[in-house]
Amino acid sequence: GECFPCPQEGCPMMGHYADRFPAKLKRINQKYFLNTAADPPFTTWRQKVFLKLSGVKKMRGDINLIFHDTEGNTKEYEIVSGALSQDEVYTKYLDVEINPKNTKKIEFLWNKTIFTLLWARLGAETVNIIHGEDG
Repeated sequence: GECFPCPQEGCPMMGHYADRFPAKLKRINQKYFLNTAADPPFTTWRQKVFLKLSGVKKMRGDINLIFHDTEGNTKEYEIVSGALSQDEVYTKYLDVEINPKNTKKIEFLWNKTIFTLLWARLGAETVNIIHGEDG
């Protein structure tokens, strides 16, 4: 997350287009890391999620976001698990397998623990997502 979002000149590329970033090529013993998806075409898009909750002040459970694309594919990602508080803004970097250009909707999912009161309600006051660079 230290290089997120991409710099103004764009994210450095590996392979065929690496020559577009000559300053990066001058470094010696440079290490590169690449996150990939489990399924072809193995592409992911780095996104930063900010989530503020509303509802019960404090409880336990987990919050997931489900990304839906225009072709009916879905991918679910855990944002936070454990103690939840409406006073906190939760931040997480995700490597999402669904292209932001094809995202149809993002679903908020709250799973409460077995000890949570039956009447307890929890929702998202705000969900902000920042995309790295369109791939």
